[in-house]
Amino acid sequence: MIVLTKRWYKHIPEGNPVEIDIPEISLQDFFKQSVATYPNHTAMTFFQKTFTYTELNQLIQIAASNLKNAGIQKGDRVGIMLPNCPQYVISYYAVLLCGAIVVQVNPMYKASELLHVLNDSGSKMLIVLDRLQPLIDQIKDKTALEQVYTVNLEGKDASFNQLLQNRGLPVPSVEINPKEDVAVLQYTGGTTGLSKGAMLTHYNLVANTLQSEATSKIKTKYGKERTLTISPLFHVYGMTSCMLLNFYIGGNLILVPKFEPELVVNIIEKTKPTIFPGVPTMYIALLDYYKEKRFDLSVLETCVSGSAPLPVEVINKFNEVSGTKVAEGYGLSEASPVTHRNPIVGLQKPGSIGIPIPNTDAKIVDKDTGTKELPIGEIGELIVKGPQVMKGYWNNPEETRKTIRDGWLYTGDLAKMDEDGFFYIVGRKKELIIASGYNVYPIEVEDVIYTHPAVLEAAVIGVPDSYRGETVKAVVVLKEGAQLTEEELIQYCREKMAAYKVPRSVDFVKELPKSAIGKILKRVLVEQYVKS
Repeated sequence: MIVLTKRWYKHIPEGNPVEIDIPEISLQDFFKQSVATYPNHTAMTFFQKTFTYTELNQLIQIAASNLKNAGIQKGDRVGIMLPNCPQYVISYYAVLLCGAIVVQVNPMYKASELLHVLNDSGSKMLIVLDRLQPLIDQIKDKTALEQVYTVNLEGKDASFNQLLQNRGLPVPSVEINPKEDVAVLQYTGGTTGLSKGAMLTHYNLVANTLQSEATSKIKTKYGKERTLTISPLFHVYGMTSCMLLNFYIGGNLILVPKFEPELVVNIIEKTKPTIFPGVPTMYIALLDYYKEKRFDLSVLETCVSGSAPLPVEVINKFNEVSGTKVAEGYGLSEASPVTHRNPIVGLQKPGSIGIPIPNTDAKIVDKDTGTKELPIGEIGELIVKGPQVMKGYWNNPEETRKTIRDGWLYTGDLAKMDEDGFFYIVGRKKELIIASGYNVYPIEVEDVIYTHPAVLEAAVIGVPDSYRGETVKAVVVLKEGAQLTEEELIQYCREKMAAYKVPRSVDFVKELPKSAIGKILKRVLVEQYVKS
């Protein structure tokens, strides 16, 4: 019997569970359950090519047997440096079948970033896009890499094809302890120095898949959903909210290797996806494209946004043209990633990250000591607890101790909770701007700027100021053909918010620096505008 003690429990839609049972099972066995349930359903689509669950499973088993034959054993680390493509999915599960650990590697990494991840993880093998071979040649001798397999997306010959040759070798059978054995090393963005490898166990990832599924249970058509997968699978959000969840519900993973609005629209029109886990920049770009060329967005029945706050203006416009309701959520690499989501029916609060997902607790604590729980409406650090919280950082016990305390994961995000148990992110602890003693949360200012009809994208940062200590700066991308001056935008903000929050300066740029998933990289802007 569950005692309903949390404020948010009353907003969980009827038919969705409050708590769920999480089996202790490996990710590979978890996938095999779907193969057994949906053997002839389409598991994956990549442009004109499709794979049933049975076909995909066969390719995974062949690749795993060849990896084992190549010397991959339990506990070895194997880097996967690929965009969204079938080879990524095959490699991911084949590595796990060997009992090895998937090291997620961003294909956009430069040499120094790649070196750090490969050396920190001690990766023994790398599966990489063939056009990145020159980069690998440049750094290989400085790593522990023993083997490199290349992938070609056009179907041309590449060494990865060797892993798909059926040599009649036995399929690896390795005993997994789901709660202890690491499945994935997910490197964090490195917003504060070198990136750290979050150790996500099999149990963490199975838990988060089932928790995410529980938030949509009443709406899910098992065996019939089609997931538009633009979010990179090497990013934790794409891995769990697209791939793992899609396979669990017997869906069709529609793989898109890169985000180009025209390409995406063509794929939407051809494949008619029903689920879209996107990020703010994708929603903004699709809306912008929609103005030029109308296309049917109504096929997208379940839309989720994560990775960064989605401006309320964008939510409202997208809901208007699609007829759906974008449910904003929240997560982080260290939590596999999802911890919060807006209910898919009933009360939704645009601008909030929603309520904790099943089996997850959350609270707001004071930002100085992190020990005092704050009352409703007060801003502090968001901390979370649940089965999806990582085991710790790879080879970094000191950072692990700082981040996980008494089972609580300290997110580093500033947030508040309202009387209904809905949470609101107001910024990163490190992004907080203190201007003349006043706390300015960038997201508040950005939300206002986004309401201006000429603005496409915006980022707000703090810059040093001899009088105010720090002051507010906006960096803005205008919509094509739009005109706006610095003075006009500042005046617009002045009419809509307190004087201390108003940007003192505005820079107009052609584009904002972004991560692979489309998250605006404020640290790059800070480095650019704040001269040391």
